[in-house]
Amino acid sequence: MSVPRNVQRFEALLYASLMLDALSVAVQDRTPNAEMTDQMIMTATLLAGGMILLLVYFVRLAAQWRKNWPRWVLAAALVLSVISLAQIIGERGLELDSAIEIVSCVLTAIGLYFSFTGDAQGWFNA
Repeated sequence: MSVPRNVQRFEALLYASLMLDALSVAVQDRTPNAEMTDQMIMTATLLAGGMILLLVYFVRLAAQWRKNWPRWVLAAALVLSVISLAQIIGERGLELDSAIEIVSCVLTAIGLYFSFTGDAQGWFNA
């Protein structure tokens, strides 16, 4: 059975979003200061990388293995990302990494829309 077109769009958009997330982590300010030591910055960067890898696995579970629950986890992660992004923009304003995150959130939202509509509706197992 071939993969439905909306599922292919979902997968491509989510992978693009996660690549942008990785780029955003790469361009973040890693200058140590009184609040953030080198070790804290390294830990945060490694946790962000691990989270990106976990989300890649969830996209694969949903798109290739037809699992339904990873879509809901990805939707919850999007909601948390938008809340976090709003707080960061409120504190520091619009910077390069937050602008990349905005594009990433939009791609994720569009990808999730495709996963819940059209020919994708019958693809996912409960």
